[in-house]
Amino acid sequence: MAQQRINPVFRTLNRPLTILGAERKLFFFAAMMGAGVFNLLKTFFGGILMFFALYILARWATKTDPQIPRFVLNSAKARTEYDPLKFAPIEVKRLKNVQA
Repeated sequence: MAQQRINPVFRTLNRPLTILGAERKLFFFAAMMGAGVFNLLKTFFGGILMFFALYILARWATKTDPQIPRFVLNSAKARTEYDPLKFAPIEVKRLKNVQA
C-alpha cells in the first residue's frame, strides 16, 4: 500500500490581500471616489463621508466574498444564459396527415 502524501498548506496563500479589512481594489476605489467628491464639491466633509460609505461597503463585500469585484467586472463580458424567470413558452402546432 502506498504511503499517503501530505502537502502543507499555508493560510497566508489563501487569504485575500486587504487594506484595513477591505480588498485592495475596493479600498483604492473608495479613496479615489472620496477624493473625486472632495475635488468636485470642494467640501472636505463630503469627501470623507463618501470615502467612509464606500469603505464600509467594501469591507462588507470583502467579508462576504473577496472575489466579488472579479465577478462584477466579468459579468459584463458574459453573454446572457437561460433564465427561468424570463421564460416565454413557445407555441408549437402539429399538422395532421401531412403528405410529403
